Amino acid sequence: MTDVRTETVPLDDGSELRLTVAEPDSPVRGGIVVLHESRGITDAVRWLVHSLAMEGWRVVAPHLYHRDGADELGAEDSDQQVRDQVNRLTGASVMADTDTAFGWLAERGVTADRMGVVGFDLGGSVALVVAAQRSLGAAVTVAGNHITDPLSDDLPSPLEAAPEVTCPWLGLFGERSVDPSMHDVEKLRAAVASSEVASNVVIYPDVDHRFHTDPQISADAWQRTLNWFDSHLR
Repeated sequence: MTDVRTETVPLDDGSELRLTVAEPDSPVRGGIVVLHESRGITDAVRWLVHSLAMEGWRVVAPHLYHRDGADELGAEDSDQQVRDQVNRLTGASVMADTDTAFGWLAERGVTADRMGVVGFDLGGSVALVVAAQRSLGAAVTVAGNHITDPLSDDLPSPLEAAPEVTCPWLGLFGERSVDPSMHDVEKLRAAVASSEVASNVVIYPDVDHRFHTDPQISADAWQRTLNWFDSHLR
């Protein structure tokens, strides 16, 4: 049975990065980095790590808040506390942690063209920026937010990064989302299209940002994500 576990990797800045990882019982098809939502490594993130491993992928999710000693912000933490936590991220720390996750996959025999990245919410936006700054096989953004805003002082906004995307990219959004608005999603669609890599934007009607609350749409989004990685990580 596929188990989800946590490993610790020392970094050059003296901190220790925690990684939530899972490996398939079946032959490994490739590797996927999962970037967590704004509340950190939640049960939904752990479910995603486990579910992707069950599909044959070697999976790793870096804990981007580890320098603050945080793994998950729970229901007792206010939206303002979550925003404050996100604002403490820097471009250097995000890329260092993501690179360490890709390195974890590489050490286990996964080549760059068989590596993908996926994220929801904050992680979805970061996934797009990472796909513009690193050479990968495929990327998926699920309900990425703050599309037009820089993610930190030294990371571009997803919209700014989009024309530089280096790999096939899939974006999944809910029509009733406020952040991002559909106007911003359409600008993102056009910006990624200018990169000349394969891309697709799916807008689910009559659902908001967290469209996973609709079982039918959630199942469709999951299947599209699997199909995207199946098609491009070879």
